[in-house]
Amino acid sequence: MHLPSITAALALIGLSAATPVDLDARTLSKDKGLAQSWTSKGRQYIGTALTIRDDSVEQGIIKSPTDFNSITPENAMKWESTEPSRNNFTFAGADAIIDFADKYKKEVRCHTLVWHSQLPAWVSEGNFDNKTLISIMENHIKNVAGRYKNKCTHWDVVNEALEEDGTYRNSVFYKTIGEAFIPISFRLAAKYAGSKTKLYYNDYNLEYGSAKALGAQRILKLVQSYGVQIDGVGLQAHLTSESTASSGGGVTPDTDTLTRVLRLYADLGVEVAYTELDVRFTTPVTKEKLKAQADAYARVTQSCINVKSCVGITIWGVSDKYSWIPGVFKTEGAALLWDEQFNKKPAYDSMLKRIQKFDKS
Repeated sequence: MHLPSITAALALIGLSAATPVDLDARTLSKDKGLAQSWTSKGRQYIGTALTIRDDSVEQGIIKSPTDFNSITPENAMKWESTEPSRNNFTFAGADAIIDFADKYKKEVRCHTLVWHSQLPAWVSEGNFDNKTLISIMENHIKNVAGRYKNKCTHWDVVNEALEEDGTYRNSVFYKTIGEAFIPISFRLAAKYAGSKTKLYYNDYNLEYGSAKALGAQRILKLVQSYGVQIDGVGLQAHLTSESTASSGGGVTPDTDTLTRVLRLYADLGVEVAYTELDVRFTTPVTKEKLKAQADAYARVTQSCINVKSCVGITIWGVSDKYSWIPGVFKTEGAALLWDEQFNKKPAYDSMLKRIQKFDKS
C-alpha cells in the first residue's frame, strides 16, 4: 500500500507540518512510559500479572519495554498448577512464563510457594502430621524454587497467612505446624531459590495500617528472630476508590497512611513493594469515578516514591477485559490502567505524572 508523506497526511486532516499534534507518548521513542520512567529514577520495576493468551494487543503491551519491565505469573506457579498430586510436578505453564521473561528481557516476581488457597486437596485434606507436612513443603519448594533458581528476582514465599484482625489464618500449615511454618518456609526458600532472589512475605489489606498490617510486621520480626533470610514485604493493594460493601466501607488510604505502613517494614531493614495493585469501583463507569480512581493510583505511587526501599509496583493485569474483579465482586470492576478496548485511562496518566515528577536526588 502506498503511504503519503507526513506533510500530505497532515494536510488530509487539515493540519500543516507546523501545527502541534498531541501524540500518545508510546508513539515517540524519546518519551518514557511507566517502567522506563521508574527505572530512570533509580527504582527497580513496574510490573504486571501475566497470563499468556492469544491477544496480540495485551501481549504487545506486556512485551514492550515501555510500561512493564517485570512480570508476575498470575496462576502458573501456584501449588495446584505445579504439584497437582503428590510429587507429580507440572511445569509447562511456569516454564512458559520464564521463557517469556527471557525472550522479552523482563524480571520475574515468582508467586507463590506456601499459600492456603489454590492448594490441591491432597495437601489441604491430607491429614498429615507435622513432620510429614514439613517434608512435603520442602519437596515442593525444592522442586519449584529450585527449578527456577536465580531466575526469579523475587519469590512470594508465604502468602496471606493472616486474618483481618492480625491473627494467624487457620490454614493447614498453621494448624499442623504452628507459626513456625513461616520461618521454615523462608529457610527452605533460601536454601533452594538462589542467592540472586529476594524472599517476600505477601498479603492484602495491609495498606490501612490496621491490626493486619501490624500482624505482617510481627511475621517479619518472627522470621528475623530465627536468623532466616527475609528480604521484603509485599502489599497486594487490591483497593477501592469508593466505599463499597466488599471493601467494608473503606477506600484507598491517603498518601501519609500508605507511606507510614510501608515504613512499618522498611524501618526493619527490608524492601517493600506493591505486588498486585488494582483499584476497583462499582460499575458503570463515569468520568467522576475514573477521576477518583486516578487519584487513588496517584496516592499509591507517591507513597512508594516516598520510601526509598519501595522497589516497585506490580499492577494485577493490563486491561479491564481480563481483570479478576468482576468474577469475584459482581457489581465492581474497571480496576486497571487500560479499559476493555485497551484505551489508557486517567489512572495511567496519574501514575506516569507522579513518576515523572519524582526527583530521585
